[in-house]
Amino acid sequence: MKENTKYAVGEFSKKTGLSVRTLHYYDEIGLLQPEKDSETGHRIYSHSDIVTLQKILSLKFLGFSLEQIASLLHKSSFTVDLADTLTLHMKALEEDKKRIEISMNAMKRVVRLLKEEGEVESSALFSIIHNMQTAKKQKEWMDEHELTEVMEVLSGRSEEEKIALDQMFITFYKEVKQLYGSPVDDPKVTEMLESYLHNTFSFLGEDLIHQLADANVEETDIQELENMSPFPFTEEEQKWLNEAMEYYVKEAEQE
Repeated sequence: MKENTKYAVGEFSKKTGLSVRTLHYYDEIGLLQPEKDSETGHRIYSHSDIVTLQKILSLKFLGFSLEQIASLLHKSSFTVDLADTLTLHMKALEEDKKRIEISMNAMKRVVRLLKEEGEVESSALFSIIHNMQTAKKQKEWMDEHELTEVMEVLSGRSEEEKIALDQMFITFYKEVKQLYGSPVDDPKVTEMLESYLHNTFSFLGEDLIHQLADANVEETDIQELENMSPFPFTEEEQKWLNEAMEYYVKEAEQE
C-alpha cells in the first residue's frame, strides 16, 4: 500500500472492513478524522489513517472504551500504568467469561429439558431458570453458614441428575395445580408429597441430608434461602401446599 494513496470513505471502508457508518462516527467524535476535500467536504483517507485505525482497533481489541482509546491513541510510549489498566480489564473479562459460561450451561440445560419434555408451563420453566440464576447467592448463603461442602457437592451433580430433578419439579408443579383445593388427607396429595420428598432426598443424598440436619441455622436464615428460589405458585396454592406438607409431616411422625 503506497503511503501517498488517497481513499474515499467507501474505498477506505472496503480496504479496512469497517462500515462507512462506523467511520463517520469515529470522525464525528474526533477519533479518526481524515482530510476533507475543500470543495465537496468529502472525507479523504490516507496511509496515516490506516495506521491510526490499526491503533484504534488494537486498543479496542484489548477492551478499552472509545473514550479511553482517544486518550491513549497519540501516546508515543506506554508505562506500567497501561499494564495496571490491562490487569483490571483482564479481571473484568474473567468475570464476563464466568457469567457467559453460567448462561451457556443454563441454556443447554433448558434446551435439553424442553426437548425431553416437549412442553413446559412458563411459570415452572421460569422458576427453574431463576434457581440457576440465583446459584451464586445460594453459594454465598451456604458459605456464610459453613455449608460450603453442601453447595460443592450439589454443583458437582451430573447434568443427567440435574435434568431429572428439573423433570421431577415439573411433575410436582403439575400435580399441585391439579390437586389444589383437595383435602390435605387425600391419598393423592399424600402420594404427591411422598414422591416429591423422596426424589428431593435422593438428589441430595444421605450425607448431605445429615449435614443439613445438623447445621445450626436460624429459622429466619432458612427463610432467606427459601426466598431466593420461591415456588411458582399463587399465594392460595402455596398456603394449601404448606398445610398439606404440615399434615403429611405430622402424620409421618406418628407412624
